Amino acid sequence: MAKKTSVEKEYTVEERLYTLYQLQSMLTEIDKIKTLRGELPLEVRDLEDEIAGLETRLSNYKAEIREYEASVLAQRNKIQDSTSLIERYKSQLENVRNNREFDNLSKEIEFQGLEIEHSEKKIREYGETIANKRVEIIHLTENLEGRKADLIQKRSELEEIVSETKQEEEKLREKAKKLESAIEPRLLTAFKRIRKGARNGLAVVYIQRDACGGCFNKIPPQKQMDIKLRKKIIVCEYCGRIMIDPELAGAEV
Repeated sequence: MAKKTSVEKEYTVEERLYTLYQLQSMLTEIDKIKTLRGELPLEVRDLEDEIAGLETRLSNYKAEIREYEASVLAQRNKIQDSTSLIERYKSQLENVRNNREFDNLSKEIEFQGLEIEHSEKKIREYGETIANKRVEIIHLTENLEGRKADLIQKRSELEEIVSETKQEEEKLREKAKKLESAIEPRLLTAFKRIRKGARNGLAVVYIQRDACGGCFNKIPPQKQMDIKLRKKIIVCEYCGRIMIDPELAGAEV
C-alpha cells in the first residue's frame, strides 16, 4: 500500500471553533468598512439625482422664458399690424362716400383697438410670468450651487474613506481567505449559510450572561458546560448560530 505524500492536519474542535471565531471577527470588520463606505455612495447618488433634477427644472424654466419672450414679440408684432391698420382705416375715413363705408371702417378701427388692448394685456401677463420664472431661476440656481457643493464634499469624503479603508479591507480579506482554507468545506459552508441568514451577519457568538450572544435566549447550564468543554460544535436551538465560550472568544493568536 502506497504511503500518502502529504498528511492533512487534523484540527481539534477547539481549534476549529477558534478559527471560525477569528474568521467571523475578520468578516465583521469588513462588514463595518462596507457599512461605513456603503452609506456615502448612496448619499452621493442621491445628490447626483437631485442635481440632475434641478438642472432639468432650470433648463425647463429657461426654455419656458424663451417661449414667453417669443410670445411677447408675437404680440408686439400684432400691435404694430393693428396700429398700421388703424392708421390706414383712419386715412380711408377721409374719402368715404356713404355712411355704410364710414360705419364699416369705424368698426374695423374699433376692432383693431380691441386687438391692441388684448395684445397689451397678454404682454403684461407674459411679462409677469417671465419675472416670476426669473425669480424661481435665481432660487433654483442658489439651491443647485449648494447641492453641487454638498456633492463635492461627499465625493471627497467617499474618496478619503475608500483610500483609508481599501488597504485595510484587502488585508482583512487576505487573512479571511487564509482562515477559510483551514476550515473543512462542510463547516465553512454551514458557517456561510448561518452568516447569510443572520440579521447582523454574526454566525459565531459567545455566551453573554448565560445567554446566546446572537439572539439572547437563555442557555441551559448543561449546554453551557458542553460549550466550555469545546468537545463538539454546538449551535443555538433558537437562532442556529454557533456558540463558543467567552474565554475562547477573548483568546489571542
